[in-house]
Amino acid sequence: MLTMRTSTRHHARSRRTSAELDPKAFGLTCGTLWGLGLFSLTWWLIALDGPSDEPTPIGRLYRGYTVSPRGSLIGGAWAFFDALIGGACLAWLYNRFVEYRSA
Repeated sequence: MLTMRTSTRHHARSRRTSAELDPKAFGLTCGTLWGLGLFSLTWWLIALDGPSDEPTPIGRLYRGYTVSPRGSLIGGAWAFFDALIGGACLAWLYNRFVEYRSA
């Protein structure tokens, strides 16, 4: 017969209020959406105008990014990690505000 045990990890999650965000999950979601978004946008631009090595505003932010197949991979990686860290920090900060407001 199987016995049900509650792990401390599960118990800690169940104590979370519904208004809190999971920083890991939110960061991963933001990173995936922004990384795939920039990757897709680059390929859309390649399909419409062809590859280009001209500097872009995003290329100034993400070193190595150009509107090219190689640039789409570089930009997608930069965008993923940028939004992963930004999203996790945003969720952490949001949770601190929720704690402060509920106290």
